[in-house]
Amino acid sequence: MAIDLKTLKKLRDETAASIADCRRALDEAEGDYAKALAWLKKRAAEIAAKKADRETSQGIVEAYIHQGGKVGVLVELLCETDFVARTDDFKNLAREIGMQVAAMNPENVEQLLQQEYIRDGSQTIEKLVKAVIGKTGENITVKKFVRFEI
Repeated sequence: MAIDLKTLKKLRDETAASIADCRRALDEAEGDYAKALAWLKKRAAEIAAKKADRETSQGIVEAYIHQGGKVGVLVELLCETDFVARTDDFKNLAREIGMQVAAMNPENVEQLLQQEYIRDGSQTIEKLVKAVIGKTGENITVKKFVRFEI
């Protein structure tokens, strides 16, 4: 089956998956973009499950201050290597988690992971984390967070 390069590029841009994975997803889905996207999300979840036991000893502490300065959040997000901790995908995840905590005020990490993602109600924060695990190839954990409000 011939794969449309525009579709391949769109899938890669949206998911940041490797070209090989995008090509395989489109082959499996017989060119159907929606099915290929679902295939890649499933693959990212499988990759995350395989890496769940790996130690996370590197990472970042991200500060998020909500507009107006009345709410602030510190998030400790961990990964396996400092290389991944410096990537834009990892830093963006930390920022998105900080924004989620500022907006939804979860009591603990477990509750945070089960919450619907404020930017996309079709997924949870846990699924968001697993998607980034699939992109980076490393285990990622939300260690803790602190929320401040005036």
